[in-house]
Amino acid sequence: MGKRITQQARGKGSLTFRVRRRAYRYKIGYSKLESEGKAKIVSLLNSAGHSAPLMKVVIGNESFISPAIRGVYEGQEIEIKGKNIKEGNILQLKEVSPGTRVCNIEKVPGKGGVFMRTAGSSAMVTENDGKIVEININNRRKIKLNGDARATIGVIAGDGRKIKPFVKAGKKHHLMLSKGRKWHRTSPIKTNSVDHPFGSGRGKRIKSKIAQRNASPGQKVGHIRPSRTGRRK
Repeated sequence: MGKRITQQARGKGSLTFRVRRRAYRYKIGYSKLESEGKAKIVSLLNSAGHSAPLMKVVIGNESFISPAIRGVYEGQEIEIKGKNIKEGNILQLKEVSPGTRVCNIEKVPGKGGVFMRTAGSSAMVTENDGKIVEININNRRKIKLNGDARATIGVIAGDGRKIKPFVKAGKKHHLMLSKGRKWHRTSPIKTNSVDHPFGSGRGKRIKSKIAQRNASPGQKVGHIRPSRTGRRK
């Protein structure tokens, strides 16, 4: 009987595969959908579980945490759901003019940002007719979103984090430890046959495998089962 493969061991959790809770003690979100007006950045935070620094914003009696925008500072006043296109402000997409860089973009109004949340990331507004707004995520992908969805003007801070080399293996070890990852990563074909469906390999001829469509996440390895086969008629 084979052992648990890496995906299964990570999902079960153990002394080797674990996530430190303090690395995810900050929850990113936006204020309530009806909140609008002047807000203040009260502090900038560091989180081991996020690639970018975070900022704590207070508006009235409400506070929330969002990825910090490049160039913001503690004590800065920003505007929520206004019309002033300025870095750090949180606007509805229908109020953002084409050519503007935005980040932490909502998919559903009021549900919080889901697009462009990592360090140095941003997207560009390309078309805006008031109801539907087209966002250019990269040169190959464009998405259309509800104009009432919110986004933050600017580029997320921390874009130079990959420039500095790790130098020592210990630095990389502590980074992966904060993310709950096992490091180094071993290629499946280099493992024993009891540890992975691709194990052993006999001359590195990888065994083709298509996981079942209803397989559990820990068993989905190899090719994804196609929705249909054969020539389309």
